Amino acid sequence: MKLKNISRLLLFAFVIMCIAPSCVKEGPQGLAGTNGTNGTNGQDGAAGTVTCLACHAGTTMDQKKAEFAMSEHAIGAVALADAGGNASCARCHSSQGFIEYATLGAVAGTITNPSPWECATCHGLHKTFEVGDYALRFNAAPVVSNQDATLSFDFKNNSNLCVNCHQARTAEPNKAKPGATFAVTARIGPHHGPQANIVTGVGFAEIAGTVAYPKPGSSTHFVGACTGCHMSTFTAGQGGHSLIPSLAACNTCHNATEKNFDHNGVQTEIAADLVILRDLLVAKGILSATPSTTVPIVITYAPVVGTFPMVQAQAAFNYFGLMDDKSIGVHNPPYVRALLQNSIAAVK
Repeated sequence: MKLKNISRLLLFAFVIMCIAPSCVKEGPQGLAGTNGTNGTNGQDGAAGTVTCLACHAGTTMDQKKAEFAMSEHAIGAVALADAGGNASCARCHSSQGFIEYATLGAVAGTITNPSPWECATCHGLHKTFEVGDYALRFNAAPVVSNQDATLSFDFKNNSNLCVNCHQARTAEPNKAKPGATFAVTARIGPHHGPQANIVTGVGFAEIAGTVAYPKPGSSTHFVGACTGCHMSTFTAGQGGHSLIPSLAACNTCHNATEKNFDHNGVQTEIAADLVILRDLLVAKGILSATPSTTVPIVITYAPVVGTFPMVQAQAAFNYFGLMDDKSIGVHNPPYVRALLQNSIAAVK
């Protein structure tokens, strides 16, 4: 019985082998079909590294580092001399403090080993990884200290990051302690970096006088002031990451060919008024004038500790603040002019 079944299976397999070739036998070739439409040539996609190399290419990064080495921000002594590790100062006077403030909103305690600013101080983790994603640690409009309130100003063009440090930390005397007199200390003045206050036109002692104070934020130098003037294309040792104000950028905006920053004689005018105010304050006894022991023509002017009429204290606050601004009026000529001329008239 089993032998018979095996024989049948073998016979069945033989029949299949004979039939299969006839099923796949090729016939004559058919007519050729119509050619399809040619595809269009697309653009090659950007290389995966092009976004990174926009900043991180060797030559690009070396250039930015070389420029930054020219900046006072890269000098450790400048960063750390004023208590760079102190919790109340570190947010602006050390790299670690600034990063902690940007991340947590405050510096929790003393920075034990503070270091000066570097690339990572201002630039954090990338967000979009597209060209132009410089990942600055601050982008939102910062609050700028004001004599009557705190106001938020959007400086745009990445300038908002700078304003977090470059603004007054101290209220003007009549705001700090209203009254007929004021107790002047050795630290009178709006700290040492009030540039944002000058640019926006807020936060100084606006003594009443014949010269009107401009509306806050009305200066033509307000929008994009920091990066537009201090970080324009690096030319002749100015701009870029050197943060040194660019004369070329100023001439471009003003359509001028100035050899210095004294456009329309503004710096000459303001420098003269600063001397007038300084000498008046020395005459009133609120400022001291101390000649250098080695170079007598070099004179150091400092506040005299004591109680003085309020208007004199306000004028002294304005004097030291305008000196610390360092632009000699360029940041906001109408505001600086009003502060000086009204202060001079009031002290007289």
